Amino acid sequence: MAVRAIGRAPAGAPGIERAPIGIAIAGWLLALIGFFPVLYLVATSLKTEAAAVVLPPTFIPLPGVDLAPTEMPPFTFTPTFEQYQTILDRGFGPFFARSVLTVVGSTLIVLLLAVPCAYALAFRMIVGWRDSLFFFISTKFLPPVGIIVPIYIIMRDLQLLDNIAALLIMYTAMNLPIAIWMLRSFFEEIPRDVLQAAQVDGADVFTTMTRVILPMVTPGLTATIFIGMIFAWNEFFFAVSLTATKAATVPMFMIGFITSEGLFWAKLAAAGTMAMLPVVIAGWAAQRQLVRGLSLGAVK
Repeated sequence: MAVRAIGRAPAGAPGIERAPIGIAIAGWLLALIGFFPVLYLVATSLKTEAAAVVLPPTFIPLPGVDLAPTEMPPFTFTPTFEQYQTILDRGFGPFFARSVLTVVGSTLIVLLLAVPCAYALAFRMIVGWRDSLFFFISTKFLPPVGIIVPIYIIMRDLQLLDNIAALLIMYTAMNLPIAIWMLRSFFEEIPRDVLQAAQVDGADVFTTMTRVILPMVTPGLTATIFIGMIFAWNEFFFAVSLTATKAATVPMFMIGFITSEGLFWAKLAAAGTMAMLPVVIAGWAAQRQLVRGLSLGAVK
């Protein structure tokens, strides 16, 4: 019985060739370099405030060693969860809940508006559709700091300052142009024959969009939702400028550790780690759909 060695596939054989060992090592090194800031953030969240400012920096946990930070072996520290307990005791829960409410609410509104708009631009093109697309994306050209004064005045006059509704409006306006552009590009990958077949079967526009088109672009829809949620979750400027206490979200909670006395690095890292977890978990759970969605249309 012939035995084929495991390795690079023979020339002309179907399959994917393995990358050279040098490229693989370089890829792992780049991945570790990119992941190191996240690793250091998590490591800092497990330190005391005294250990967080020790030089040289430490990032290797060494459980069960009860020594002063300056007496620990190089690059090691004794992990503790006291910072997370402090974060929870200071009322992290309501801030987190308001962040979830604003992100989920604004994402749902974006989808309700972006899906029919992208559908119309992809399948029901009208005169000046290119100008419409450019108008949508041109709203992203102006930095938020350039429009914060009129927005603040409008929200004040509408009595929406320190109100969740203000963030819902701003996050919807922030993510809607990107969602329209992305969804339109995904819709354009669908063959026109599919729409014609649905019309022959008597499907109206709503049925065609909800039962034919959307199931075919589920990966792209997932990618659009995830990107919009990341932008809304990480948004800082409007959250700080338009809220105070009643509608404050996670960014407002985190800046509470930046005081005139200095930075509380360990507590700030613990809050940052807890704020990062929902995005990491969502990305891990939807990674297959995300890869398919972001690569949709890349191969003809």
